[in-house]
Amino acid sequence: MSDVIENLVRPNIRRLKPYHSARQDFLSGVLLDANENSLGTTAPTDGIALNRYPDPFQRVLRERLAVLNGVSPDEVFVGVGSDEVIDLLVRIFCEPGQDNVILAEPTYGMYRVAAEIQNVEVRSVLLTDDFQPDVPALIGAVNDRTKLIFACSPNNPTANTLHREDILALAGVRAVVVVDEAYWDFSSAPSLVAKIREMPNLVVMRTLSKAWGLAGIRLGYAVADAAIVQWLMKVKPPYNINALTASAALRALDNQKRKDEFVRNILVERAWLSEQLSAIPAVRMVFPSETNFLLVRCTDARRVYRTLAEQGIIVRDRSMEPKLENCLRVTVGTHEQNVRLIDAMRTIEP
Repeated sequence: MSDVIENLVRPNIRRLKPYHSARQDFLSGVLLDANENSLGTTAPTDGIALNRYPDPFQRVLRERLAVLNGVSPDEVFVGVGSDEVIDLLVRIFCEPGQDNVILAEPTYGMYRVAAEIQNVEVRSVLLTDDFQPDVPALIGAVNDRTKLIFACSPNNPTANTLHREDILALAGVRAVVVVDEAYWDFSSAPSLVAKIREMPNLVVMRTLSKAWGLAGIRLGYAVADAAIVQWLMKVKPPYNINALTASAALRALDNQKRKDEFVRNILVERAWLSEQLSAIPAVRMVFPSETNFLLVRCTDARRVYRTLAEQGIIVRDRSMEPKLENCLRVTVGTHEQNVRLIDAMRTIEP
């Protein structure tokens, strides 16, 4: 399979000689090699040497994430949010104007955007009516120019976990299968991280933006075969993860009990919010959720959306996406925020 992965990589990327940054060689000593400001920094440091470039390999952070996921550090890549991972995978594997990626839609919009920016064909296969992958149709969309298949599980915006056996069936094709587990912490399903050694063409993405409460630092990561991680390291910017982000992430990883408490509280609020919304006349259906949000089908989603916005309550309108007619996506908030939402929803006529 390593040869298959190698052959999927764009020829110019295989030939690429990556930029060699100063901090790849030395992280300490009398550092006179990178034209940094040796006198210090103008910003409050909080003990961080902000005048120095950060570790381009993120060694400590990757080690911690490896322990968290039960893998080796060389099977972890850290990016500026999962969006950077998505973008780099398209750049590595997809020849512009020639190759294609396959999406099971509706799903997270950045997969399509990343491909279209690179002039890569997007082949869209609709989910089934119960929001599961149409495996025969997905495999039928694969040709010899297919390089990536994206699957979000639990899926955004449908909120459900995709069937594990369906994703594993997709991983049997000659392409890289990217599974986005951004919402995994809120799901009852086991992660697919344990499968990366059996299926070297499987990439599992995670993020600290959701359960860990770190959306503002923009840090996501991928767990994958070491060969794929090496390609990601080869094409990424030299210092893609800044020192402040790395420090915040490491401090958060020391506080897993807090993250677990967040998850427990969100699950309680999710159940309460789902029950309350189901009794609202303007709501036709609240879909089952394995995420920190609910997909809600309304009698008139645009009217509900505008009415809530006028009261300062902002939800996401998803009604223009396939299979999501009159659907809104509602994040589970604090109890006070959820009560305010329900009170406002009760004033909306069906």
